[in-house]
Amino acid sequence: MPYETFLDDSTSLVEFTRIYLAVFYTFVAGFYTFRIIYKNRDTPSGVIYPGDKFCTSWWNHMVFKFFRAAIWFICVIRVFVPELDSYLGLFPILNGWPGVLFGDILLSAGFILTMFVHFHMAALWRSGIDPKGPHELKTSGLYEYSRNPMYLGVVAAQVGFFLALPSIFSLTCLVIGFIAIYRQTLVEEAHLAHRFSIQYKEYKQLVPRWL
Repeated sequence: MPYETFLDDSTSLVEFTRIYLAVFYTFVAGFYTFRIIYKNRDTPSGVIYPGDKFCTSWWNHMVFKFFRAAIWFICVIRVFVPELDSYLGLFPILNGWPGVLFGDILLSAGFILTMFVHFHMAALWRSGIDPKGPHELKTSGLYEYSRNPMYLGVVAAQVGFFLALPSIFSLTCLVIGFIAIYRQTLVEEAHLAHRFSIQYKEYKQLVPRWL
């Protein structure tokens, strides 16, 4: 492939991804907003449980809310103000073929996995820790292979976002996001261990935390 053609392909991919990220995160924001409103209609106590103010779970929720909003805002603004890229700390060596394409694919695959688990959990799904739930321990489906398949999808999407927009900004989102997910996993595991005791202990011995 001629060098000029390679550059043209990389530039086209980067510009496509600029629009794709804005559309993707706008869709994700709308989807979650709709789903939460819809599920709250059937759940009087709601499905969002950040926990007591300043507790670990609460901080994790605040971190995710902040970075979700920041990522969406940055991705949308980049479409109309491309010059914003110069303030994001782009890594030029990664900002092109094939890394950006792989990032687009991984981002989409991570979201699809997250949504699959979300719908599979059905009425059991909660964001955070329901102090009165869950009423049963989910061990079927993807939960036969990983204790946290939804978080695996989220991490995959975060890695995909970094590759699709390789920069100090996306790297910061990735590192802080991973720390928040890991901390939230520990809190949720402690809650499940307390609620299901022997059953959860046996489940932990059979199924890994991640893969």
